[in-house]
Amino acid sequence: MTRRGLSHSSLEWVETRTRAPVVGQTHVQTLWSGYGAITRLELEDGRTVVLKEVAPADETTHPRGWSGRRSHERKLRSYEVEHRFYASHVGGSGLPRVPTPIALDRSATGWRFLLEDLDAAGYAGRARSGATDIHACLTWLAGFHGHFLGQPPDGLWPTGTYWHLATRPDELAVTEDRVLKRAAAGLDRLLNTCQHQSFVHGDAKLANFCFGDTADGVAAVDFQYVGGGCGMKDVAYFFSSIWHDRECRARAPAALDFYFERLREAVPSGTDADALESEWRALYPVAWADFHRFLSGWAPSHQKIHPYTRAMTEAALRLL
Repeated sequence: MTRRGLSHSSLEWVETRTRAPVVGQTHVQTLWSGYGAITRLELEDGRTVVLKEVAPADETTHPRGWSGRRSHERKLRSYEVEHRFYASHVGGSGLPRVPTPIALDRSATGWRFLLEDLDAAGYAGRARSGATDIHACLTWLAGFHGHFLGQPPDGLWPTGTYWHLATRPDELAVTEDRVLKRAAAGLDRLLNTCQHQSFVHGDAKLANFCFGDTADGVAAVDFQYVGGGCGMKDVAYFFSSIWHDRECRARAPAALDFYFERLREAVPSGTDADALESEWRALYPVAWADFHRFLSGWAPSHQKIHPYTRAMTEAALRLL
C-alpha cells in the first residue's frame, strides 16, 4: 500500500474517527462519471476500513454521453440518499448484511462514507453467478424487501431505482419505441400504486453483491438509488444482470419461486403473504417492461433488450 492519494484533510478525518493513523491506502475504484473514488485504508493497529469519497466536479462526463444538468443533479441527490440510508436505516436486527458505517460526513464540496471493510469481514468474493450464489443474492433481496415492507422511505428516493420514470424524461423523449413511450406512464403507475410497497435497493446488479465463505453469506453495497417501490424491480433487474435471453427463459421461473419462498420467511408477522405474492408476481413483467422503457432511450442497442425482455414487455402491456 501507499500513503499517497487522499488529501491531508481526508486522512485527518479518517484518523480522528478511527483513532488510529493511516499507514497505507489502495485505490479500489473510481465512482461513476468521475464523481470521486473508493479507497481501502490500512490503519496502524492492523485494521482496514473503506472510504467512499464523493467530490463531484462542475463538469463531468458520462460513459454513454448522458451528461448535463439533470444527470448531475440526479447523481448529487443519489449520494444524499445514500448518506441518509446509512445514517437512518442501517442498524438493529433483521436487515440483511450491509457494510457497517463508521462515520459519515456531508460538506459543501461532497460526501464522505467511512465504512466497514467487507473483505476483512469475510465477504471478499465478487461477481459470482453460480446457482448457490444466485440463491444467496435472492435471499438477500427477499430479506431486504421483507424488512422494509410497508415502511415509508423517509429521506430516500420516494420511488427507488436509477431508471424510474420521473428522473428519466430525457431518455423517454428520444426513444424510438412508440409503444413503450405511450405505455411508460401506465407501467410506472402500476408499480407505484400497488398495495404492497417496500424499499428497493435500486441497483441490484451482481457487481453490487459481495460473497462470503459460506453458501448463504452475501452482503450488498451501493445504496445511491434505494427508495420506495415494488420488490420486483430489484428482482427483474438482478436477472438482467446475470442472464441473457435463453438463460432467463430456462432459469427465471424457478429463481422467482425461490425468491418468494424466502420473502415469505422475511415479511413481518401478520402480513398476508398470499396477497403479497399474488400482487408482486403479476407485476414481475411490468418491472421488466419499465426497465426496457429506460433502456430503449438510454441505449437502444443494449444487449439486455433481447427476446425475453420483449416477451415480458408484451405481457406487461396486456395489463394496461
